[in-house]
Amino acid sequence: MTPQELKNSILQRAIEGKLVEQRKEEGTGEELYKLIQEEKNKLIKEGKIKKQKPLPEITEEEIPFDIPETWKWVYLTDLCNLIGGYAFKSTKFIENGIRVIRISDFNEYGLIDKDKKFYKEDSLLSKYLIKSHDILLCMTGGTVGKTIFLDKIDEKLYLNQRVAAIRIKNKEIINKNYLYNVIISNYIKNIISIEKNSTNDNISMNLIQRFLIPLPPLAEQKRIVAKIEALMPLVEAYEKNWQRLEDLNKKFPEDLKKSLLQEAIKGRLVEQRKEDGTGEELFELIKEEKDKFIKEGKIKKQKPLPEIIEEEIPFDIPETWKWVRLGEITLKLTDGAHKTPTYTNEGIPFLSVKDISSGKIDYSSCRFISKKEHDKLFERCNPERGDLLLTKVGTTGIPVVIDTDEEFSLFVSVALLKFPKKLINIYFLKHLINSPLVQVQVKENTRGVGNKNWVMRDIANTIIPLPPLAEQKRIVEKLEELLPLCEQVIKN
Repeated sequence: MTPQELKNSILQRAIEGKLVEQRKEEGTGEELYKLIQEEKNKLIKEGKIKKQKPLPEITEEEIPFDIPETWKWVYLTDLCNLIGGYAFKSTKFIENGIRVIRISDFNEYGLIDKDKKFYKEDSLLSKYLIKSHDILLCMTGGTVGKTIFLDKIDEKLYLNQRVAAIRIKNKEIINKNYLYNVIISNYIKNIISIEKNSTNDNISMNLIQRFLIPLPPLAEQKRIVAKIEALMPLVEAYEKNWQRLEDLNKKFPEDLKKSLLQEAIKGRLVEQRKEDGTGEELFELIKEEKDKFIKEGKIKKQKPLPEIIEEEIPFDIPETWKWVRLGEITLKLTDGAHKTPTYTNEGIPFLSVKDISSGKIDYSSCRFISKKEHDKLFERCNPERGDLLLTKVGTTGIPVVIDTDEEFSLFVSVALLKFPKKLINIYFLKHLINSPLVQVQVKENTRGVGNKNWVMRDIANTIIPLPPLAEQKRIVEKLEELLPLCEQVIKN
């Protein structure tokens, strides 16, 4: 149950007579109603109010729920006067005067102290002055039904059109706070919701005056209010704890995903097997492969990267693994074009960081370049199936495995990493880069404020653990089994 549902439940129980006990000595709602009628007849005789056409008797079919025998169903207009606002012209608003309360000037917490509008004081408009203890109700627009209780006001305020003021006739008949709790209950909200859906977000004064109000004896009204006021701090405490739980629930799937990746790269997700060999042996094979490519002129010799020192190692890994720098196991580490090419309406896709979405290439809004320009760019930066793309400008550190044979070129905001395909599982590297270990390094080494940049040198220097190839494959298989479960939790 959400905090709002709990609050709604308390209010509903209150107006159904289930929140406090009934006491015989407190009298009945019927007796209160007779007092209302006596008061009305007295005022008519004194000429203070006009005799109105009586509303029809409330029928059994109209009654929305059962109430105690000592209560009585009455119309809101039996208890309150209803005042509609005046159509103040915005062209006649002035710098200082009497503030006009419009639909946009209040919410459930109170009056909003911005964009105030004022109108000159006019005795002819005195009947539109709001009084302390008025309940304001929005009658139109997207916030129709919005309610505020003005318990005490310290300034003169005018009521604008399409805002109704509900004003209690006699506080000896109805407790102001009890009535407000009825008005903000789901019972009244549902009536407003049904009406607004059939009238394009409008409710009429006729509907408001016909609201059916459950009327308990006055002493019971006061006890109901006291009980609600005692319970609301508990609801607020529940809301804080509920919000903490909601925040934890929202974070849990993503935290679980990060935890799985972190366990994987610590060597705790699958077992180590002697027959797999070691990361050290694999590293030597990678170096041999790189030397071979250098001799054949396929890649250029890279500048040696600094040795990893003890202080840089973030955690223990299995003895069969090895700490390396990302640049040490790449055959090629480069980025896309540093100059903006000449775009064409069609041709070869030209991808930038904006075309990397949710760890995939998104061609839907990519630019295009000519085949001639692509061929020229491809000489330096040649993305191919099985390579890894890595975002390095703006949103940094997102890895994408190229799983297509479609030709495309890259802009400087995306890095291209090529690995010896027979010695490195590219999907293991993708998971590795998504892990907290690498993402922390990305965050620490991303420079700039606006257009952030993860420079090539820092990409190459990124520290990663290297398991034997067979173990890399088992880790990927286990992650591909478990990560979809995390995604399912996120969706649910």
